[in-house]
Amino acid sequence: MLFQRVKPLDQILATAEKKSLKRQLGAFQLTMLGIGAIIGTGIFVLTAEAGQKAGPGMMYAFVIAAVVCALAALCYSELASMIPVSGSAYTYSYGVMGETIAWIVGWALVLEYAVAAGAVSVGWSGYVNGLLKSTGVGLPQFLQTGPFDGGGFNLLAFLVALVVTCLLVLGTSKSAKVNAVMVCIKVAALIAFIVVALPAVNKVNFEDFTPTGWGSPMGGIGVLGAAASIFFAYVGFDAVSTAAEETKNPNRNIPIGLIGSLLVCTVFYLLVSYGAVGAIGAKPLMDSAGNALATGSQALAAACASPAHINDLVCSKEPLAHVIRELKFPWLAGAIGMAASLALPSVILMMIYGQTRIFFTMSRDGLLPEAFSRVHPKFHTPHVITLITGVFVSLFAALFPVGILADISNAGTLFAFIAVSVGVMVLRIKDPGRKRSFRAPLIWLVGPLAVAGCLLLFANLSGKTLMVFVVWALIGLVFYFAYGYRKSHMNPANAHMLEPIPAAMPAEPKFHEGPQA
Repeated sequence: MLFQRVKPLDQILATAEKKSLKRQLGAFQLTMLGIGAIIGTGIFVLTAEAGQKAGPGMMYAFVIAAVVCALAALCYSELASMIPVSGSAYTYSYGVMGETIAWIVGWALVLEYAVAAGAVSVGWSGYVNGLLKSTGVGLPQFLQTGPFDGGGFNLLAFLVALVVTCLLVLGTSKSAKVNAVMVCIKVAALIAFIVVALPAVNKVNFEDFTPTGWGSPMGGIGVLGAAASIFFAYVGFDAVSTAAEETKNPNRNIPIGLIGSLLVCTVFYLLVSYGAVGAIGAKPLMDSAGNALATGSQALAAACASPAHINDLVCSKEPLAHVIRELKFPWLAGAIGMAASLALPSVILMMIYGQTRIFFTMSRDGLLPEAFSRVHPKFHTPHVITLITGVFVSLFAALFPVGILADISNAGTLFAFIAVSVGVMVLRIKDPGRKRSFRAPLIWLVGPLAVAGCLLLFANLSGKTLMVFVVWALIGLVFYFAYGYRKSHMNPANAHMLEPIPAAMPAEPKFHEGPQA
């Protein structure tokens, strides 16, 4: 059952050729999209959560997460260059391991993209609320955070997700141009932070480097627990692969966008985290038994509200601006807060973009209603599913805190990364002769290490997060067997809906690029 209905790769390519999106993105735009998707809430907001889980050991967490992502990026690059269509890990799994596995992966990607978009929206609202508070014109507390974080309805997070959704409906190329501007703003803010924070680094702040240890499975604390959370800071590079069907010369440009954006962001993250910890410290808050208080808990919120800890890095909703403010550069802190407020929407944009392209492809395969793959006659975007996704993302953002959303998103992402890493190795055996414009080096070392790294981080998510993932997967399986299994184009009863496999697919498929926007 699990490995049935494997969709031939040539048929996947033929389906994409029949009902495809316009190809309009180049290597630079893809790299900028990747940077736009990666640099966001992870570094601007979750630095505080990582500090609470691991103290200065968050430096190790950034390195561990980066290594796991780099291994997965090599696997993604090989598959994306072979199968340059929308759908990312879902499409790759369909062509290698079968429909049921593909469905589970596609369903898990909802956690990666839609929930992540909600998390970034919440992170954005934290910076904007901080700016409003500094001017004396702030929203009531009830409208600043959701009901699980001491408020009632996060109004700003709700609104920003809706605005980004409307932008995506208007068109991909327009979104990419706006994204490029936002990326420049974010990079400028991080450079300014690095220039000010690095000279203020004090080695004393690194003395108790791992105050919470390395962590334990399902504990969510320690260096590995922080790595499992800070992994969110790198989520997004794989969103580049969801743009494969809208990319010019995807066999060349997708690997460039994936690996290039990941390398750029890793360098920035290590410098920023070193500056943040070294400048003002990152001491976790402990309970009476000497255990670190759980992030997102009422106990931590109460401790952070006390005068003794209100200025601690681990308590800040806007940690980078907070560090600069503590270094007595209030004007620059305001500027970084403003930059985050202007630039974080680019991450929301890329996350919602990735989610809609996953759903678009699943609909095109018959696993979701056909309406989800309708393309707007004027804007040439999948407008129906974009609007539906945007509404749900807005509600996630309005109701849940950033830490919970980020960890749930990581569970889906890690599962997808495992599927892609396994898929590359399976395809090397099943179809060794297929043209690979990019080949992951040392695949029998890289692939197993990628799987092992993802499993390690997955196991170090909190028990509650893992429970949410299991429940979500079960809900997905119920929907699949109730609808997708019957409606799938791979169902023999629906075989007439499949695109015929061409007698001879070209070694390197060519697609119509369509008019430029």
